[in-house]
Order: sequence, then structure tokens, then C-alpha cells
Amino acid sequence: MSKFVSINKGALALQLRLPQVGMPEIMSFTNTPPKASGDANEPSILGTIERSSRINGMDSAVPNAVLLPLGGMGFFGWPAITGHRMGQTFILQFANWQVEEADQKTHLHAQDDIAKIGLTITLQAFASGVIGVSTRLSNHGEADYLLERCMAGSFPIPAGKVEVTGYHGMWGREFHSFTEPLGEGLWMRQNRRGRTSHDCPPTLFIDHQAMQFAVSLGWSGNHQIVIDKLDDGRRLLHAGEVLEPGEVILAPGERYQSPTLYAGADTKAFHSFVRDDLVAWPTGQMAPRPVTLNTWEGNYFDHRIEDLKSQASAAASLGIERFVLDDGWFGERDDDTTSLGDWDIDPRKYPQGLAPLIDHVTGLGMEFGIWLEPEMTNPASKLMTAHPDWVLQVDGRSHLLSRNQLVLDLSRKEVHDYLFDKIDTLLSAHAISYIKWDMNRDLTQVGGANGRAATSAQTRAVYALMDRIRAAHPKVEIESCSSGGGRVDFGVLARTHRVWASDCTDALDRLDIQHGITGFLPPELVGAHVSASPNHQTGRRHSLAFRAIVAMAYHFGVELNPQTLAPEEQQELAHYIAVHKRLRNLLHKPGASFHHPPLDGRYVWGAGDKSRIALFIAQGPQMMAEQPAPVVVETPDAASNDGLWRIAAVHPAHPAFSRISDAQRKLLEGDIEFPLSDLARTGLPLPMMQPESAVLLEIEHVKGGPSNG
Repeated sequence: MSKFVSINKGALALQLRLPQVGMPEIMSFTNTPPKASGDANEPSILGTIERSSRINGMDSAVPNAVLLPLGGMGFFGWPAITGHRMGQTFILQFANWQVEEADQKTHLHAQDDIAKIGLTITLQAFASGVIGVSTRLSNHGEADYLLERCMAGSFPIPAGKVEVTGYHGMWGREFHSFTEPLGEGLWMRQNRRGRTSHDCPPTLFIDHQAMQFAVSLGWSGNHQIVIDKLDDGRRLLHAGEVLEPGEVILAPGERYQSPTLYAGADTKAFHSFVRDDLVAWPTGQMAPRPVTLNTWEGNYFDHRIEDLKSQASAAASLGIERFVLDDGWFGERDDDTTSLGDWDIDPRKYPQGLAPLIDHVTGLGMEFGIWLEPEMTNPASKLMTAHPDWVLQVDGRSHLLSRNQLVLDLSRKEVHDYLFDKIDTLLSAHAISYIKWDMNRDLTQVGGANGRAATSAQTRAVYALMDRIRAAHPKVEIESCSSGGGRVDFGVLARTHRVWASDCTDALDRLDIQHGITGFLPPELVGAHVSASPNHQTGRRHSLAFRAIVAMAYHFGVELNPQTLAPEEQQELAHYIAVHKRLRNLLHKPGASFHHPPLDGRYVWGAGDKSRIALFIAQGPQMMAEQPAPVVVETPDAASNDGLWRIAAVHPAHPAFSRISDAQRKLLEGDIEFPLSDLARTGLPLPMMQPESAVLLEIEHVKGGPSNG
């Protein structure tokens, strides 16, 4: 008799049937679970009816919609697991499924007695409604098993028209959304860059008339998402690692553990999952995100300790709360050609070490952070002179440099221990509360010490080093930076506390980048900084108001030397920092944020609760319309408190409007009160804004509704 398993704790519900032989059959996968408690766990009567195939098909129909379908036994689609023993034992068929409940997870165990391969599929439902699935494959035989492919999991998509939305881009242009329809053939996106990538992050949104959901793979290495059309018109989505030839050879008794594939109903579910279940904060809960000064664009490699102290003093006077010393403090690091891997303080720049600077920063009441790039080295370094064999390489192949860097093989114990000792010594000797962990190149010639492909081992070794450092220094936060947004995923975020969305700090480009990344990450984890004008990446000139407002709703920071600002600019920046701090608990409140799709070059985002709304509006390019459409806003919490509302503050005081009517002026001055339902139904009739300008409106509840009735 078949066993049934149900996984649901929110918007998504997955029901499986475990057959005597074969893979778990997906009975249902919906984002509208049954209303009656317990119904979701009842076996589907209709799902147990055996289906017949076409006349020219198999005599006994083989289920198609299964978790991790396998080839060679009647399924003719894309197999989710493949492997062999030197060309033999190339077919798998699992049987005798057993269910184990442990640690709030459901483990499905099965065995192929002929191939002598064991399989465990682990499923977990989170309070956010997100479902996680991962796979473990074990070699119980007496010979090696060459694993070619093992996806983390599968989710079904109903038959009919389907659109998928994902992200593409490049360095400095990350997280740009694309939407395309699925056709008749196999749909696949692969990344082989050895990190999450700027152009192909492993997150995808599925839009079908009857079902909408999103998936994201928790993995920072090579990966793929595949959507296969089944014989009955439905589709199966799979995601997991991309394994290079010969990369995973399981000796007898060894096993392979996949990353975890997560499925959520929508952006809100992913935000809740990241906040509540993924990110592990040093104190158990997130403290207010400190306004940060990062020294990179203000100094580059030019480190002069007295000038840095002066910058720290200027930063503190602006209200900045964290000072991060970027690249250039170690070895003989005067440019990017040397010293990566030599993690000793440069005595030329810091003759008394880092302590005088750190003491000055912490004495001003700020936290101190530091930049590291542990995975990389330069050919011109003491480390490479001593240990040229420590880099990833393939015998007989010349090294391929990127940004003058080679990649250390972190899977080697001696490399791992060397890096841990250097970082542990640095953190133990200084009051450092934050690491900006960078990783600035794609991986090539990824050969390990045994000569085999090692991308998977390298990714796991990076995780292991992060885990070891966090265990030794649990109060230290880590930022994931990878030449900007090249390593942003749910795998690295289980070990870090913030991501750097892009090396591009141009406010105009950041509108799309930040809109895209908040599709799956909450805004408080996304670093967004005010940088200099003209911008160092694009050369564009923007007002300080535009630069600040575009960055304010996220993990706010500054990427310039504050001493270069004119007095009036310092005063203006201090104003925006103060406004951010005043609104921070609203902007980063769980469930409060919203982001609307851009319309005619206008971007709208913000946050709201029952008493106030912070509404950000930015105009990118010139509008095409003769008049701008009213700004319609639906806020998650505010809707329960209608009553009357008004605009209480406008930043900047004089926005860059093209033309304004008397009634619009009265609206902006707070003289017109309106019900919240008008904001959601009719919208704010705001004036047209000039291109590359922005405004922040603070809207407050004034009377009526449950708070002030």
C-alpha cells in the first residue's frame, strides 16, 4: 500500500505518494492549502487512480510528475539524477521508501539494491510557508560511483501558459529582471563561473494562471535551473549543482549532499524566510542596521592613518555608526597587483599597527569593520613565493589571471588552516565587529590537489571557513561581497548578514539593481551607499538628495571621503542620515516594505504600518506621458487603519518637480487629509518629476480608524 506525505506550514502545500517502486509521486502542489485543518494530510483519492498511457506508450504507465525523475525505466524526460560505475550500473530505481521525522524535517529514505545506491530526500516546511528540499546520495557498493548529476529537488508547474521571471546582468548591472514564456522544449539556465554570478543568480519566479511561486537555490557555486515539459503537458522544475566531468566520484561508503532548493509563494514569503529562518544574527536577533562608511571609493589604496582618523571623526559627526576599512591595509598593497594572501598589517602605512585607528574609531562610538578577500592571492605575494602549489590549477595549463588574481584551493587543509589562523589572529587582537568578505573573480582551471575538478569542493570549503570563523568569533558580522553582487544566494546568507548588491554606486543604475534584488531579499540586508558626484563608475553627476533617497530604505551607508564635502553638503547628508535613523525601524520592519513595478521610468517603494508610511518615489529617465499617473500605494499593515492621513514631511524640502498646481502644493504641505483607501484606489496625484531626481514623503495617520477613533 502506498504511503502519503504532506509538507505544508503556510501558503504552499506539497503532497507526495511514496510507491513500492519508483520515485515519490507529486499528488499536488498548491499555494492555496485546504482550509480545513488536517485536509492537507489526507491522501488524494483521485490521485491514487492508475493512469493509462497512449496506445504506443508503455503497457504500464510510468508516473511523470515525481520528485527527481530517473531515466531508463520508462521516463523519457530530463533525468534529475545520473551516474554510473565505469559505464555500468547506469540505471537507478529506488524502492522500499521509509519516512523519518526528525528536527522538524521529513526524511524520505530509499534504496536501489541492484545498483547499491541509497537515497535520502529531506523536506522542511518553514513558518513563512517556504518549503526546502535537498538530496543525499550514498554509495553502498564495493566500487566507485561516478555521479554526473544530482538535483536538489523538483517542483511541478501546471499545464498551460507559463511565464518565468529571473535575473540577468553583468558586473555593475546586477539583478535586472527578465520575463519570458515557456515553450515546448526544455528550458535551462546554467552558471559555470564558480560563484553565484552576476548574470545568472539561481532564483526564478513562476507565473501560471492557477499557480504562482518562486524558487531559489541555496548555493554559491556552479548551478542550474531546468524546466522540463512532461508527457501530459505539465512541467517539472529542477535545480541543483552543475558537476564537472569526474568532479564527484563516490568511493564505497561515501555520499553526496546537494544544496537546498527553496520554494516560496512570493516575495513576502522569501523575505520572511530570510529574516526568521536563514540569517543567524550574533545576538539571536537583528540589531538596528548601523549606518556605514566604507573607505574604498574615498581612498582606494591610499591609506594615511591621520587622514583616516580625520575621516572617521567627520563620519561620526554626520551620524555614521560603522567605519569599514577597505582594501589596502596589508602586505605591500599599493595597487591590485600584489599582496593578496599576505594578511599581515602593512608597517609602512600602519607603523603601530591598526590599533591606533581602531581605538580612534571605537572611541567615537562607531563599530570598526575590515575588508578581507581570503580566497584569492596575487602571483606577486609572499604566499605564492612560499607555496605556489596552493592555488587551483591544472597540470600543464598556464594560469589565467583575472584582476591580477589566482584562487587558493581552500579544500586543502593547510590552506584552510593558514587562512583561519591569519583571520583569527586579526580578529582576536582587535575590536573588529564586521568583515567585508570579498571575492573578486570567476573560477577557471578549477583543479584540486588530486588533479580533478574541484568547484563543488571549493564552494563547500568556503562555507567551512566562514562557519569556523563565525564559531570562533560569534559576535562578528560578515558581509558577502563578490565584485558587487556576484555571490548573493541563500547558501552564503546562512553564514552572512548583509550583501553588497553591486560595485556600481550610481543612483540611477541602483534603481533597477535594488528593485530586482528585493524580489527575494529584505531591504535591510542590501547594502546601499551614497557615493561621490561625479560617480566613479559612470561619471554621472547627481544631486545629493537623489543619491541619498535612492539608498535610504536599505542598509544605508556612505562611500566617499566626508571631508571632501562642502559644509552645506555635510549638513544635507547629516539630515538624510538622521531621517533614515528615525525611520529605520519602519523601513526594516518585517512585513512592512513594498516595491512596485517601475512605470514610465518612475520607481516607487517604501514601508508602512498602522500609523505612518515612508514613500519613496524616484524618476529615472524622462517620462513619456504628458501627465504622470497617480501614485497608487497599498501598504501591508496600514490598510487595517483607514481613517484620515496626510503628508507630514517632504524630503528634500523642494523636490525637482517640473510643474506643480496649487492643489498639489497643498497636498504636499499637508493641508489635505485623505482616507487611506484613496491612496490604494485613486493614488497620490503628484507633479511630474525631473529625470534623475527623487522624493521621500512621510505620510502619517491623523484621525479615525482603530488607533485614533
